[in-house]
Amino acid sequence: MTVANLLVELFVEELPPKALKKLGESFAQGLMDSLRAQGLATEHSAVSPFASPRRLAAHISAVLSAAPDKAVSQKLMPASVALAADGTPTPALLKKLASFGADASVLPALKRQMDGKSEALFYDSVMPGAMLAQGLQKALDESIAKLPIPKVMTYQLESGAQPGWNSVQFVRPAHGLVALHGADLVAVSALGLHAGRETHGHRFEAALDPVVLQHADCYAEQLRDQGAVIASFAQRRGEIARQLQHAASRQGLTPIDDDALLDEVTALVERPNVLLGRFEEAFLEVPQECLILTMKANQKYFPLLDAAGKLTNQFLIVSNISPADPSAVVGGNERVVRPRLADAKFFFDQDRKKTLASRVDGLAKVVYHNKLGSQGERAERVRAIGHAIVNQLRMATLPYTVDAQDEFAVLDSKVQEAALLAKADLLTDMVGEFPELQGIMGGYYARHEGLRDGVAIAIEDHYKPRFAGDALPRNHTGTVLALADKLETLVGLFGIGQLPTGDKDPFALRRHALGVIRILTDKNLPLDLPALLRGALPAFGELISDPTEALQGFFNDRLAVSLRDQGYSAQEVDSVLALAPTRLGDLPRRLEAVRAFASLPEAGSLAAANKRVSNILKKIEGVTPTAVDASLLREPAEQALAQALASVQPQADTLFDQHDYTASLQALAALRAPVDAFFESVMVNAEDPALRANRLGLLAQLHAAMNRVADLSKLAT
Repeated sequence: MTVANLLVELFVEELPPKALKKLGESFAQGLMDSLRAQGLATEHSAVSPFASPRRLAAHISAVLSAAPDKAVSQKLMPASVALAADGTPTPALLKKLASFGADASVLPALKRQMDGKSEALFYDSVMPGAMLAQGLQKALDESIAKLPIPKVMTYQLESGAQPGWNSVQFVRPAHGLVALHGADLVAVSALGLHAGRETHGHRFEAALDPVVLQHADCYAEQLRDQGAVIASFAQRRGEIARQLQHAASRQGLTPIDDDALLDEVTALVERPNVLLGRFEEAFLEVPQECLILTMKANQKYFPLLDAAGKLTNQFLIVSNISPADPSAVVGGNERVVRPRLADAKFFFDQDRKKTLASRVDGLAKVVYHNKLGSQGERAERVRAIGHAIVNQLRMATLPYTVDAQDEFAVLDSKVQEAALLAKADLLTDMVGEFPELQGIMGGYYARHEGLRDGVAIAIEDHYKPRFAGDALPRNHTGTVLALADKLETLVGLFGIGQLPTGDKDPFALRRHALGVIRILTDKNLPLDLPALLRGALPAFGELISDPTEALQGFFNDRLAVSLRDQGYSAQEVDSVLALAPTRLGDLPRRLEAVRAFASLPEAGSLAAANKRVSNILKKIEGVTPTAVDASLLREPAEQALAQALASVQPQADTLFDQHDYTASLQALAALRAPVDAFFESVMVNAEDPALRANRLGLLAQLHAAMNRVADLSKLAT
């Protein structure tokens, strides 16, 4: 048995760039997991994935040429079935032994032991370890079968007894297979190919072709020196990032930060060479989002920004060749990008010839959902929901002055105007070409038309936040409109039963719910979530069923996940959400208060006592007593608790009403000693019904005082 490093490579035609990173990681990890399961990879083994446009490979250290033999104990059958009354083996037992390659001679070695309620026979044997060729073949087959292939191709094999007659399915046609254990070739096959030690480098710049691999450990080095290929996806990505920063810094600029684009470009080149290109400054009259998107999406360029974050007329090209004179490569790319930018300028100029308002009627012809009507009908629902939100904001700030009434009237007017126009840019040429720009272009066209202050920003921001970490709407109009738009989507789709399932969420309802949560929380809006959901219902008329109960549960689940992702513990989150708070803007303060309370020396004892009180009160049949008669407080400990509660509760309640939740909880720390003394010396379930009811009333008051900010019993360990 020998130990050496293993190299496996599949050489294929150009792989789909957006899938390459996952394909490479999955291929390598699949091999590693299978070899380890078979005992061929040791506890010290480590896997290094390789993925380039034309190869998937893995280097696995410390792989055995043969797995060690393994002692196994196999259950045969119940003893009553295996042995006759006289102790002789039954035909069933002999047949079972034969399946393991044994016969009646092993009977004395069989073990009898209990298996549940009956006795069974067990056969101890030694299973030979897998040989590397056998184990790698299994690992290769399993890894290929589990690859996350976006779309499978069927192609004909070029070799074999009848070339062209046999077909195989894979992500792209495969042309080579390498399997080396140290310097030794491993006899495996895959996709109609037999393993060798030859691979190929760069299509144009390889020093040798084919590249003959001498050893598993020489793979990356030989491909780099002889094949002009950086085989490691991570190293190639790092090299591209380094060159981008270097080229940009020479111009005093910054390349756009886009991890997805960087991954895609890494998957398109084998040996990167970053070059600088330019386009005419006249194109900068077009909104920079349009230019950036067309350069990124269509040409895979990295636009360059100045210190203020403004687009310049320079961009970076990641080339796959490194000619001595790169001018032809740069010139070619500049010629290619020019018509793309010209198209963007044409769309922008044409779109501005029509107002957003003139496009609104056309939304009636754009289907939103076959059960929910057109985008025009949707816009009207968003307007109605926006009006309801403004009214809820108005009621939340009562009493208000005449000036405040005027402010809400102006806000409502702006929301109505922005809601009517927000979807109009869906009918523009620019959004038709680049759907990612919806909302953004609406904002530009609204500003071009000179719409009143705040409306253009609201139109641009009403999709925000679009993703985790995205900015929130910048003004009140945009905030209300964003809430209304997301609530319309959630209430409407839940109302027709279009709920997300598992990992399928085609309408991004989870993202919409998280957006609502972030807006309410981060902006600390005085709005109740249940009221928002109910307020959205009338806009749909008879189109939908009432989904508020299901939506409330959906929001609670998203809220719990979101808060845990922000670093709060499960106990902290559960304690706050157990009270089903409706005003999400309070959540950060409640959570911080719980965290501060949990650090107090009194917290553990009070949390445990609170849990005990909760359990006692849950067992009460009928109405829970809440009144306390001082004359029935017989024991010194219950008198002390009542006095402490009378002293602490008003202070805690005042602080709670002032939203100083941290101080409110900390005030409860003074209850620890009297609470502990109460449970040590007072029998709650006294035989006297009056005493029992009085003590339960005292505990009910204690429970109410302790659980206004959060359910402290959730902190008990």
